[in-house]
Amino acid sequence: MTIEATVSGIPQIGYGTWNRSAEEAYQGVIWALEAGCRHIDTAQGYNNEQHVARGIKDAGVPRNEIFITTKVKPENYGPGAVMPSVMESLEKLQTDQVDLLLLHWPSPHNKYALADYVGQLAEVFDAGLAKRIGVSNFTKSLIDESIRLLGDRTITTNQVECHVYMQNQPIIDHCESLGIAITAYSPLARGAVVGDPVLEEIGKTHDATGEQIALAFLMAKGHIVIPSSGKKDRIVSNFDTRKITLTPTEIKRIEALEKGMRLVNGDWCPVWDL
Repeated sequence: MTIEATVSGIPQIGYGTWNRSAEEAYQGVIWALEAGCRHIDTAQGYNNEQHVARGIKDAGVPRNEIFITTKVKPENYGPGAVMPSVMESLEKLQTDQVDLLLLHWPSPHNKYALADYVGQLAEVFDAGLAKRIGVSNFTKSLIDESIRLLGDRTITTNQVECHVYMQNQPIIDHCESLGIAITAYSPLARGAVVGDPVLEEIGKTHDATGEQIALAFLMAKGHIVIPSSGKKDRIVSNFDTRKITLTPTEIKRIEALEKGMRLVNGDWCPVWDL
């Protein structure tokens, strides 16, 4: 059995539950845990925390063997609102502490002051409700300011869009220079990597699918990946990616697939680093 690698204490490959309905999240968590995955990623904004908890319970894997990430949604960034929202998440997740708590987005249109909601994240951490804290979709300047605001508390990860077609180098280089791990969401470019000839060709060498190669590339870069699927065979296949080791030449070929294809971009987003 392959021991699952960790990055900054986080299992390097997890099961993402974004866009999963109640039943899909429940069943997907069970399948992921049965496959050996021990990292489950959810969020307040996914509206499925309680179904993730049901899946964990029914899979029968002890809580202390599972790494659970959830995220505070920006609507809960108001004065004094973060802590109660986290308490509600813990109740839904049927646990007294999450392994990682993230701020899901910078406050859209700066509705709430960064200092206030980052300060509240610090309070949640100090209260012991989260073993680790981090951010998601934060830019270089927001990362720097958050580090200043958090003092001696560590930002464990910045969860950002990252895949072979948008390798997001500016923010990745910045975070890595600060010792902050990258968690790649949409690591399969929401299915766009399927059928890519370069990935497929490399996959044949490893008896693997192109999608597995896309994940293996991100993992070779040292990133955490949280692919999502509602299909059992795909969930198992994604987790099996941890067995693949790419050569330096293969990594170079995949790096060349970069085309700046950002999938997540809307008026709620910060101004992305270029």
